[in-house]
Amino acid sequence: MKRSIILTLSLTTLLYSCEHKEVKEENKKFSLSDSMMHMIQIDTVHYCNVADEISLSGVVSFNENNVVKVFPRSSGQVVESRVTLGDKVYKGQVLAVIRSADVAGNLSDLNSANADLAIAKREMENTEALYKSGISSEKEYNEAKQNYQKALAVKNKTEVALSISGGNKTSTGGQFSLVSPIDGYIVEKKLTAGSFIRPDMGDNLFTISDLKNVWVYANVYEADISRVKEGYPVKVVTLAYPDKAFEGKVDKISEVLDPQSKALRARVTIDNRNMLLKPDMFAKVIVSNEEGMRALCIPTSALISQDSKNFVVIYASKEDLKIAEVNIIKTVADKTYISSGVEDGQKLITKNQLLIFNQLIISSTKN
Repeated sequence: MKRSIILTLSLTTLLYSCEHKEVKEENKKFSLSDSMMHMIQIDTVHYCNVADEISLSGVVSFNENNVVKVFPRSSGQVVESRVTLGDKVYKGQVLAVIRSADVAGNLSDLNSANADLAIAKREMENTEALYKSGISSEKEYNEAKQNYQKALAVKNKTEVALSISGGNKTSTGGQFSLVSPIDGYIVEKKLTAGSFIRPDMGDNLFTISDLKNVWVYANVYEADISRVKEGYPVKVVTLAYPDKAFEGKVDKISEVLDPQSKALRARVTIDNRNMLLKPDMFAKVIVSNEEGMRALCIPTSALISQDSKNFVVIYASKEDLKIAEVNIIKTVADKTYISSGVEDGQKLITKNQLLIFNQLIISSTKN
């Protein structure tokens, strides 16, 4: 009997201890473990200018400061075109071969000038020999030298004229070659084999650009003119690369509305060393303006959406964590602007905060 009473008391004490332990564990406040601390990221709430974004339609163009336009030196007919639009070319590479009457005429004149020079040189040498022998006079010798100098001048003049017209001494059939003056890409081509080049055309046949940087032109309509200024940061997104944003700045805005589109043109220079952007690509140009009001801003990654509400996890220490509901003014890219719910200087968890949010909810439910 005595033994039975002792056993009953022991069991009662053990159950009471277990229940008391469970209550203590349930009431224990949630805190971050050391391993969890390495899995989170923390950022600080601070005031910043509220960014305003405007999306404009645009088109990619080549940088006109880094292009060379190739003009024909003479009229004629295109015998051969050796490059096509978009081809990479190198300095000195032949772009097209043209047959020209002007070059043919200059070659004929050069041949005549060479013949006259040879005759004048032979006469000068003969006269010099006669003069030294006392047979010819000094006057005759001087005249022969003058005739040679005149023939040489005519020959040099004809060579210059041939060079200006595009030909050279080795040209045959009146043909001359258009060559690339720089390394780059053919971004414009206005000729085909067999086409004629008239003297009154005055238009370039090729445009060559290195495409290491390009211009993007954006249309700014009247209602948006005050929201776009030189120096504003820009992100350019194209249909070809919808997940990639090319960054730049507005470096020039025209002062005159285009009579057709009724819009100003804003120009953005974009680094294109990877050659992804091509002239005439359509683009969305997102212009950012941070000259407006100031507000508390937090990383967009810190937000937790639940039941049509937005929350953040405020971090004071690994034992001091709490959930706060926030009211959003607007979200622009990786920043979200807040009107209430947090204070300047508070720290927020921005990575794996959803896990901690759920644990805090569970912990508060137990308590």
